Amino acid sequence: MAFRRRNKSYPFFSQEFLIQNHADIVFSLVIFVLIGLMFETTAKTAILFIQPQYNISTMIADGEVTLYHYGWKDCATVLFYLCITIILHAVVQEYVLDKVNRRLHLSKSKNTKFNESGQLFVFYLVSSLWSLYVIATEGYILHPSSLWENYPHVHLRFQVKFFYLTQLAYWFHTLPELYFQKVRKEEIPRQLQYISLYLLHILAAYLLNLTRVGLVLLFLQYLSQMGFHLSRLFYFTDENHHKLFEMWSVGFVLTRMITLTLMFLAVGFGLARSENQTLDLETGNFNTVSIRLPVLIVVGFTQSWLLWKFFRFQLSRTRELRLEQAARKRAAAKQHMQRTLKRDSVGHHENGLIKAENGTSPRLKKIKAP
Repeated sequence: MAFRRRNKSYPFFSQEFLIQNHADIVFSLVIFVLIGLMFETTAKTAILFIQPQYNISTMIADGEVTLYHYGWKDCATVLFYLCITIILHAVVQEYVLDKVNRRLHLSKSKNTKFNESGQLFVFYLVSSLWSLYVIATEGYILHPSSLWENYPHVHLRFQVKFFYLTQLAYWFHTLPELYFQKVRKEEIPRQLQYISLYLLHILAAYLLNLTRVGLVLLFLQYLSQMGFHLSRLFYFTDENHHKLFEMWSVGFVLTRMITLTLMFLAVGFGLARSENQTLDLETGNFNTVSIRLPVLIVVGFTQSWLLWKFFRFQLSRTRELRLEQAARKRAAAKQHMQRTLKRDSVGHHENGLIKAENGTSPRLKKIKAP
């Protein structure tokens, strides 16, 4: 299975060889784990990587249901789906983005940004639809108070736990992709910044048993970012597309406001009214002031920082547009003045005759007789 066209062969285990064939190498590891399911001696080990662990069966009114909680074995599952994500990343790059790039003939800098937006748009689209489905089926839309009621939410349904594991796998996979995609050194700090923020918030929601409110906040964030990267993709195809950015700007600000409101409502108000506010690691209860306050501070600081960056960018962009318009006006005025001076230096027409600057007709040159 080859993901990229080989124009040149490199020595085995060299840096270029690993970069060029990383998807094939990872695919071989995935096949190796799947083959382990075929043998009884290795099936128990292989299942740790493929299936979410820590399941328990409980009886409810509708019958028996299987629920899950987290543990250290989740690291193996995250590692396996990290490999799956690397393969999917290579598939999208090879069979979608590279074909579009060859048609657009973008510059090298725009090509890098187009690939980044293309990969993130696919991820945000799938994740936003998936999270919306989970929110709807879990009943969080019709019962918003369920986001904080009956805390701690230790036991999760399969779709909720699998969603969080795949989210962690995706954002962890972006770290080696910085090496595989040969990202420029100037771009690495910016990408590490938002990767770290996603990992911090997702891990906090998963480990502190705030999965319900975290799921809703991820949906809002992914929906906003999907609009941004869709606007960038249209902009790279045609630089006259600016209306999508204007629509995204409104949605971005609304997303920040809704996120802050929902977070303070669920954590600052809902959990604060809970009767059980003692730290208990065995039951997974982290509902204490010493934990709620840092969570609110981190989320509030992140949203405020994003708003500050957004408004600073908008102000600098507005200032640049004004300077460009002023420069265009000065250039147009200068060109008009040059045309006027040129016309005045030559003279002007009046009643079919060329007049000089003082308004008199130039003297005709006498023709000597032969």
